[in-house]
Amino acid sequence: MTSKTTANGWAALEQRLNTLPKPTRTLKLCADPDVRDRYLAAQQAHARADEYLQSLAKDADKDARALVEQKVKDAQADLDAAKAAYDPITVTLTFKALQRDELQALLDAHPPQEEDEEKGSDFHFDTFAPELISAASVDEMPAAYAANALKTWSLSDSDDLWAAAWSVQRRKRSDLGKG
Repeated sequence: MTSKTTANGWAALEQRLNTLPKPTRTLKLCADPDVRDRYLAAQQAHARADEYLQSLAKDADKDARALVEQKVKDAQADLDAAKAAYDPITVTLTFKALQRDELQALLDAHPPQEEDEEKGSDFHFDTFAPELISAASVDEMPAAYAANALKTWSLSDSDDLWAAAWSVQRRKRSDLGKG
């Protein structure tokens, strides 16, 4: 392999690497827990029915296969109806991974206080979390809104807001294969 071939090969690889999308994560907040539960149950029922269909042997009884296929269609119809009710009353927030230097600058700007260090934290949560949520928000959520949400939303929802913004910063795109 000549160095020209290697350079051309690297240029193509570099272009692919530079165009990889940054990891994202979404948080969905539904106004009606019953609608949300129905939607999640319909998703699970459809997944189970489809998985069962996929597991049938190729030579399975024709009538049995038709029954299972009908179950998948019915589950899909239930899922479609549940999604139609779920989508209009659900807000989706999207978070993206920051560049490493951006994240480091945020961490440096919010050093841990004594109580944070005692908990093993590398930052001061009360000031860092809203700033990270805002910086990672594709929807341009202001830091002041994020701080208010962390204080006023239910514990579970505020934990999920934080988790969506923080976990995407640690989401891997790499695989250290054994080959």
